[in-house]
Amino acid sequence: MELTDDGAALTASHDGVSLCRYVYRPPEPAVESPRPYFHPVRTLTGDLVSIYRPHDHVWHKGIAWSLPHVGSQNFWGGPTFVRDKGYVQLDNNGEQAHRSLTVSGTVVRQELDWLAADGSLWFQERRGLRLSLVDGGWSLEFSTAMTNVSGAMIPIGSPTTAGRPNAGYGGLMWRGPRSFTDGEVLLPTGTGGDELMGCRSPWLAYRGRHDGHGRTSTLAFVAERPVMWFVRATPFACVCPAPFFAAEVPVEPEETLRLSYAVVIADGSPQPEKLVSQVTLSPA
Repeated sequence: MELTDDGAALTASHDGVSLCRYVYRPPEPAVESPRPYFHPVRTLTGDLVSIYRPHDHVWHKGIAWSLPHVGSQNFWGGPTFVRDKGYVQLDNNGEQAHRSLTVSGTVVRQELDWLAADGSLWFQERRGLRLSLVDGGWSLEFSTAMTNVSGAMIPIGSPTTAGRPNAGYGGLMWRGPRSFTDGEVLLPTGTGGDELMGCRSPWLAYRGRHDGHGRTSTLAFVAERPVMWFVRATPFACVCPAPFFAAEVPVEPEETLRLSYAVVIADGSPQPEKLVSQVTLSPA
């Protein structure tokens, strides 16, 4: 696997296939909470498994570290869920601003500033990425170390902690292609669909079919410890390990929040246990 840098994005390629593009200098408008993202994301044979700026939620971007409730700020994009009011477009869309990037082989280290809507610095982040070939596919490992430099405690939550039931999204969010709607959700305990929203597990996989040729792809998402999952098969395919699903996590001044995840992207319908067993998570 090789990485190339065009000054705004890294592209990972293998055997003539562009596997993913990591846009670390995002061009999107402020209302979409600009943040780095992976898109397009493809399997080893080139099948596309991500979507960018879907018309229903233009702030969805392939795979991205996206947090909707960071204190008063929104680092997810679009409107914010407000208790007893619903979704409201506020002047609170923050930005994850790129500061530096180093690449060694297929290991990437990035530093970012989390800027509130007024430009004030809330977090400094050290982010680690590692891309690897595995038996049956390839893996993207993601780690983050976010240090609160705001001078005040910042709670990180979700729409559920703000009062919307069963909507605990916030984390490493994946949005799948339209044809993956009504796909299959797989867990260590069995398979299903939307009824698995909020389940707790160390991993979760999603399997969908592509338009045109009708082939199948499988994505396995791995957390460093069992976590609640935000997952939908309808009205669109999405997965997010959601550490802030049901309860806010307070981050004190100068405290560092550390989290690690991985996504394994595979052609066909391999057993997710086999894909997950090949992942070793590393801290940021």
